Amino acid sequence: MIYFTSKGKSKWNKTNNFLQRILSRYHVSKFDKYGQMGVEALREYTPVKTGKTAASWSYELRIGPDEARIIWKNSNVVDDWCNVALIVQNGHVGRDGRWVEGVDYINPALEPIFNNIVDLVWKEVVSDD
Repeated sequence: MIYFTSKGKSKWNKTNNFLQRILSRYHVSKFDKYGQMGVEALREYTPVKTGKTAASWSYELRIGPDEARIIWKNSNVVDDWCNVALIVQNGHVGRDGRWVEGVDYINPALEPIFNNIVDLVWKEVVSDD
């Protein structure tokens, strides 16, 4: 995620106007499209033992006047605290006490979606409209 901090509003007027233009042009349906693409990619890339984790992906859109976010979620949680998707990604201690190495599957799944979003924004930056 990228954050900007500045003192004084006038320094960021052009940037804020540009970002507002993008948010107004690219309706929820465009963000919806990328959210669904991410869910499909995550389902495909998730290592499968039972299939429950792969089938548990969803997304949430948060679109407001100053931000647009796609948040991918996985609802396969054990004992109300252990998110299976994250322990598969990051690794965990197994039942026998040994470390189980994680499998980086989330980043490769979402990289093409991020690249598509970057291309979309770049086209907006260089457009003459």
